[in-house]
Amino acid sequence: MKKIYYRKLIRDNIPAKMERVGAAYETKKLGKKEFEKELLKKVGEETSGLLAASNKKELTEELADVLDVIDEIRRIKKIKSSCVRKIQKENAEKKGGFDERIFLVWSEDTGYKTNEKRRKN
Repeated sequence: MKKIYYRKLIRDNIPAKMERVGAAYETKKLGKKEFEKELLKKVGEETSGLLAASNKKELTEELADVLDVIDEIRRIKKIKSSCVRKIQKENAEKKGGFDERIFLVWSEDTGYKTNEKRRKN
């Protein structure tokens, strides 16, 4: 049978599901640093599922997956949810929220560094 190389972090019960359907597989246990790196990559994977959701049920499931990964990152990094909420409140006061639905088409380059990759026109 053809092998598909995923090379990604999976949930704990996935190997048992593969065994139940008779699928051969290979896994490995990650060390702490490698696990943390893969968790951060998993956030991107899970958030991409939000774009693919076609209804409220799917969107809710994808949001739950994103929150599970974020909660695990908070747990291993020992970040309290109250600390995150505090920063969220500070960000809202400083930057505002999303009530106005403002979409930035372009701006002059002021040297501001965003955390996302810049697109070419």
